[in-house]
Amino acid sequence: MDKIITRFPPSPTGSLHIGNIRTLLFNYLFTRKNGGEIVMRFEDTDRERSSKEHEQIALDALEALGLDFDRGPFRQSERTEKYINALNTLIENGNAYEAEESEGESGEKVIRFKNPNKKITFNDIIRGEITIDSTDFGDFVIARSKTNPLYHLTVVVDDLEMQVSHVIRGEDHITSTPRQILLIEALGGEIPHYAHLPLIIGSDKKKLGKRHGAVTYQEFEELGYIPAGIINYLALLGWNPGDDREFFTKDELIDIFSLERVNNSPAMFSYEKLDAINKYHIQKLSKEKYKEYVITFLEKEEKGKELMEHSAFDDIVDLIIRERIHKFSEVRTLLHEGEFNWLFATPKPEIDSLLYKDVPSETINKHLTHIISLIEQIADWTPDSIKEVIWKYASENNVGEVLAPMRMALTAQKRSPDPFTISFVLGKEETLSRLNHAQSLL
Repeated sequence: MDKIITRFPPSPTGSLHIGNIRTLLFNYLFTRKNGGEIVMRFEDTDRERSSKEHEQIALDALEALGLDFDRGPFRQSERTEKYINALNTLIENGNAYEAEESEGESGEKVIRFKNPNKKITFNDIIRGEITIDSTDFGDFVIARSKTNPLYHLTVVVDDLEMQVSHVIRGEDHITSTPRQILLIEALGGEIPHYAHLPLIIGSDKKKLGKRHGAVTYQEFEELGYIPAGIINYLALLGWNPGDDREFFTKDELIDIFSLERVNNSPAMFSYEKLDAINKYHIQKLSKEKYKEYVITFLEKEEKGKELMEHSAFDDIVDLIIRERIHKFSEVRTLLHEGEFNWLFATPKPEIDSLLYKDVPSETINKHLTHIISLIEQIADWTPDSIKEVIWKYASENNVGEVLAPMRMALTAQKRSPDPFTISFVLGKEETLSRLNHAQSLL
């Protein structure tokens, strides 16, 4: 095993679970760091549930995430002859036999591996030395019949033929390892290195599942998480760089990744942490790419189309949306919660809503009058210039009692962007119109 060779072996029976993607990612980072090869194969021995559609879903996810491979994809369903040959070899050399009992409706005899009943010790790169007594397994089944091999045999045959040097997988496979080592020894193969990754758990400390929220790549994609954010966050689930850094590109992860820095305790999935990391990466997108994502999440909404047609849409994306969201589905949330209503119609604030705490209405009216006079003098209409002109007056006269009524006059909403950004997006004429209306009410 002079060359590092790993494998991506998803089962094409559904969408890729985020735990599977984390496993694929660790294989990818380790292999690319060490200049090795990645073999892609579909373990589709569950013929009833496996489908080409699920294969394509997996391939599309890997492509989107940038997790490329060097060989494959292979399919176990197309390699049955190799498994049958291995079965016959095991039977001929006395390491397997046809059992008396039958399974299923075919009446064919199952094939059992003749367990030597010994202790199997292997050195796990993450967990250290592990010893398991194979006696507990008994003579385990490796095929339903001479023509229908099962997982433990197929995966061993594939790993041997594809010269896999490192098997990196979840800790739920630890008990499978001794069985597979026994089969490798019986077939005269070389035992690979093993690394079993920690379980991913939810906040209730149970294995991450649908009850915790999104769990498949497609679900995270539909929520508006981007590949760079997902890759960055998943890399930190069970691994650490050895310092306080949290934000990484895929290439940076390749440079510093090592299996020795993977923990052996469960990794807790935090959607809040994922949000924070995803926000960092979406902020790095170009204006055009960011806008494309926003449009994708708005174009199916009636109000979204209206927002996209607004003359200041580019500014809305850059100055309002970009600052407020962690994932792109939150654009729809803002829309549904009415946070853009001030754009679609002239607001009608109530007099009481324009007041600030116990400040007299005459004082609020004075502030609005002064703001109007300041805005009328602004020639360079930008958020910064608007803020610069108004902020000096606001800071001298209690920021809250100056800016809160101004924002309410412009939006009639308790939640909205800052009044300088709102003014810029509305334009000078509309801003003055709304402020004059509020002042007349007072």
